[in-house]
Amino acid sequence: MGELYYIDSNVSASVFPDPRLALSEPNGLLAVGGDLSPERLITAYRKGIFPWYNQGQPILWWSPDPRLVLFPEQLHISRSLRKRLRRGTYRVTLDQDFPGVIQACASPRRDEEGTWITAEMESAYFRLHRIGIAHSVEAWEEDKLIGGLYGVSIGRIFFGESMFSQRPDASKVALVYLCRQLQQWGFPLLDCQIQSEHLQRLGAQTIPRDEFLHWLQQFCNTPSIKGPWHLGPDLNG
Repeated sequence: MGELYYIDSNVSASVFPDPRLALSEPNGLLAVGGDLSPERLITAYRKGIFPWYNQGQPILWWSPDPRLVLFPEQLHISRSLRKRLRRGTYRVTLDQDFPGVIQACASPRRDEEGTWITAEMESAYFRLHRIGIAHSVEAWEEDKLIGGLYGVSIGRIFFGESMFSQRPDASKVALVYLCRQLQQWGFPLLDCQIQSEHLQRLGAQTIPRDEFLHWLQQFCNTPSIKGPWHLGPDLNG
């Protein structure tokens, strides 16, 4: 059994408990409290920890075991998705509408009550975007934003946060372009955080937390590619 730790927002942003001390039930819950300052968020991601909580709850910090990850070269592209990519149905960009993407991700989904992307979370990731750490991928139908995703990049690791789709396969197309760009930049891994059947159908897999932390130790300390990001010329959608 693990122990839930309390983080005082007045202490250094570098202070986090070892992620291996997270609870097994609920899986990965490590700490409560603190704040969502850029310094604390960056420290958390480097240690394999992320915030996830609902409106009205205190800030909760997680590091589940196992961890869901996607190796970009192992992205599964179905026959129908491949056809859509060939047709060029959607145009894809990077960092062109971060506010639009995070607000669409925050909108309640069908059969869901509320959202975990609170106004506090939106503000925190806007701050990360302004300093070139948080990034968005947009899928457009003509000039309408119809899908995309956002996440955080530290070193050569991309930490996915959320995605949305308002047209068939729009978020999948965005993910394909992101994975191709990450491969070109030498990113070995995209963190998907918690288990998701949708992402597992796209090729994501679970790995032990210790293995995930080893990836972070190797690649979070390499030089970061700060934003704004742009697709390479051969990927320009």
